Amino acid sequence: MPTPKRAETKSRMKLSLTLLLMALVTMVFLLTTTILLIGSYQSKKKSLIETTLNLNYANAERMSKTVDSLFRSMRSSLLFSADQIASMEASRPEDIDAYLDLMRHSSNYFNSIILVNENGSVLNNSPKTLGMVGKRIKSPQVLEALRLKNSYLSSPYTSSTTGRMLFFMSEPLYNKDKHYLGQLAGTVYLRDYNILNMIFGNNNIDESGSYYYIVSAEGHVLFHPDVRQLNKDISSNEVVQRLKRGESGKMQALNTKGVSMLAGYSAVPANDWGVAVVSPVHVIQEQLLAHLRKILAYTVIPFVILLLSVFVLAHRLAKPFVVLADLVNRIGKENVELPELKPHWNREVDLLTKAVVMAWTDIQKQTDQLTQDAMTDLLTGLTNRRALDISINQWIAARVPFSVIVLDVDKFKFVNDTYGHLAGDEVLKSVAEILTASIRPGDICARYGGEEFVLLLPRTKPDHAYTVAERIRKTLEKSEVPLPIKVTSSQGIAHYPTHGRTREELLGHADEALYSAKHTGRNRTVIAGE
Repeated sequence: MPTPKRAETKSRMKLSLTLLLMALVTMVFLLTTTILLIGSYQSKKKSLIETTLNLNYANAERMSKTVDSLFRSMRSSLLFSADQIASMEASRPEDIDAYLDLMRHSSNYFNSIILVNENGSVLNNSPKTLGMVGKRIKSPQVLEALRLKNSYLSSPYTSSTTGRMLFFMSEPLYNKDKHYLGQLAGTVYLRDYNILNMIFGNNNIDESGSYYYIVSAEGHVLFHPDVRQLNKDISSNEVVQRLKRGESGKMQALNTKGVSMLAGYSAVPANDWGVAVVSPVHVIQEQLLAHLRKILAYTVIPFVILLLSVFVLAHRLAKPFVVLADLVNRIGKENVELPELKPHWNREVDLLTKAVVMAWTDIQKQTDQLTQDAMTDLLTGLTNRRALDISINQWIAARVPFSVIVLDVDKFKFVNDTYGHLAGDEVLKSVAEILTASIRPGDICARYGGEEFVLLLPRTKPDHAYTVAERIRKTLEKSEVPLPIKVTSSQGIAHYPTHGRTREELLGHADEALYSAKHTGRNRTVIAGE
């Protein structure tokens, strides 16, 4: 009797073929899925970070230009008023007071304006409630402006009398005999109502956690959504250090609370301030997790179906199944193409073979289709707008000079309205074929949207780009399209870096040239600035 017991024990310890094959298929599936998830995660992460950095940098640049333009306008207004008041040297104080009131109310540039003589005594002030007339200014900033006898812009500082943050800019007054009369100074309170506070005072953190802040040349916070940060010295922050050096760019860095942020920053030439637009990295992580959950949702059902198929057919799949498992295992670990799997004499093995081929083919098709859709215009087969923008940004980053040709089919709305959108689509395809046949290897041709196409010609000067554009225009004009009309085009040309140093500037100038071609008769080519 003992012998049968031992045999029974050994029998119970053996794994069934069904469980063994199911475990093997599960392992292969999980390995393949893990590789796909890791690859997708890294690719998506890089794309999201780069997109966020580029967006923040673009916003910082835009805000920096706004501040720069605003300060230049304030300086111009103050300079004009200084000349006017210098010519009113013999006027009554009441007339000068009235002029200062008009100046203050007409622009909202300054919260207060004072006229100081060369000795530092206040001659006039607006508003009158300041009550400074006749008093001698002791502020080190004002005394420095008087000493320099030139245009002056103070750093933001906290007033010793009011406790409010402010800065002022001033212009010297000289009479017709070039005698120094004093300074005309405009004061801006950073927390009071003025044009600067109107633009940047309503600073909030958006739903994604992104926000912007502005710092002075010394690294003190001037505008920030957290009022507790105002006037705080954050010059130790790496982004602020770069702004203090007058640099602009984008980077990942820690904020003062130790939170990792994606920052785009830009220096303001007019006053040495700096603008930074930042987004927390954890928002990117949340988006990545949502992306992974979506991929997993798509893979669970095929996995369950495959596992059930293995469970049902495992007892009839021995050697053939091992071959298939080995193949799937190699596909998961190696970059190999799926070989041709011939039909098997065993029906169950044949079904499993087809299932494996179908699953892998679907994954490959989905990957190829996603890549193709992301970079290609479906109608014309040309590069799409997204791929074009990526190419422009890459060339600009590498400082490769190139020309941009923006082409717009003339009166395309008439074609659609008269012959229908299908005929319009055929016209766009014909235009795409002509453009493709007209460019060199290395040139890029893209459909930018609607009836608008864009060509990128690397290392091509505007005059040569004009020759290419004219050749395309004449070819298109003579071409035969499936309509009883002639198809013509208007084209605008811009060159990097001659006409712009950013993608937005370059395409903007090319569009302006295109609109000029449209407005001057169509069916012509115009180079930006000409």
